[in-house]
Amino acid sequence: MSFKSFKLDDRVAQGLQAAGYQKATPIQTAAIPAILAGRDVIGTAQTGTGKTAAFVLPILHNLLAVKKPGGRRTRALIVTPTRELAEQINDVVNALGKFTSLRSATVYGGVGMQPQEKALQQGVEVIVACPGRLLDHLNRGNARLDRVEVLVIDEADRMLDMGFLPSIQQIMKAVSPERQTLLFSATFDAAVEKLAAKTLRSPQRFSMGNDAPSSMVSHMLYPVPQHLKPGLLQKLLDNMNVDSVLVFTRTKHRADRVAEKVTRAGYAASALHANKSQSQRKQAMDRFRAGKINVLVATDIAARGLDIASISHVINFDIPGTATDYIHRIGRTGRAERTGDALTLVTSDDKATIRDIEKILGAPIERRVLSGFNYSEPTEKDHVASPRRQSFNRTRPVKACLA
Repeated sequence: MSFKSFKLDDRVAQGLQAAGYQKATPIQTAAIPAILAGRDVIGTAQTGTGKTAAFVLPILHNLLAVKKPGGRRTRALIVTPTRELAEQINDVVNALGKFTSLRSATVYGGVGMQPQEKALQQGVEVIVACPGRLLDHLNRGNARLDRVEVLVIDEADRMLDMGFLPSIQQIMKAVSPERQTLLFSATFDAAVEKLAAKTLRSPQRFSMGNDAPSSMVSHMLYPVPQHLKPGLLQKLLDNMNVDSVLVFTRTKHRADRVAEKVTRAGYAASALHANKSQSQRKQAMDRFRAGKINVLVATDIAARGLDIASISHVINFDIPGTATDYIHRIGRTGRAERTGDALTLVTSDDKATIRDIEKILGAPIERRVLSGFNYSEPTEKDHVASPRRQSFNRTRPVKACLA
């Protein structure tokens, strides 16, 4: 569907055109008219389907349609689980609202309070926030939410998984009860259903391929003993065009170790996880997006919402905990109608999760053996050398088992 059919404010339509949007996606086609009409909405959609624009566009239009006297104040609040998502959503708000006078600000932890406090005091119409830091500002009197007209709860299932339910409940008490509420979630389990029942009024619900994998992604499994994963990862990288590769690990420590070893192998790499400072996380994301980093090694902090169309490969160094998490991870590639590859290094302990993933995919995943790789390399206990002395480079096989 053409965006013209929505009859958006000319200034929003101009931002839409400048940002390169052409045809509305299914979630946009379904959700935008309902949000424009003031309805509460529940949206579940396959990753990479344009969900953010589906709520940002009608919010901007509605804010412009009704002018409020008394200077700038917070009229729209978007709550999201991670700093990266907050920045990404704010980028969309700024891009689509480029030709309007509406202002937005991000509010999240890991950075100083003062710049956020200044922005809130000067007045912004749209706040994109993580729950914890937003409550800090509310408790300090830096922010007022009593005149918020629309509340967006984005990635609701992820926020509940992260333990944000009490924070969300506090935020909802601070927001006007007459607000419009939009809830978006990748999955819709009992906990999300309960939150929606308490939060929304006669919502209109849309489900677009929930928990379905992108048809643009090819899936491959590489069975390998745990201690040989680093060596196999290196060989896989050596055999592919490494422009933009996202590698997932199970732990933060392992992400650091793998990123370090990939760097030693001659690739521009960096790690992304929750123990990194906000400035480090932002720098890694910016450099990866700009192509200055070819390999980003991350925990599941990057599995939701990361929107970089150029990612050609997702490599699961560790298989994720659930089949749903697998879908979120591999959804980082095969975006914007581009093809992508999802490679997963698996051990004999991963059989149950593999069965669950194949059930969602509806077909077995191809098992592959990398030609020329030594799958019989002994474990570290068979060598005299300490694991700390093992290296990850192009001339010497890796024997150390990552923690």
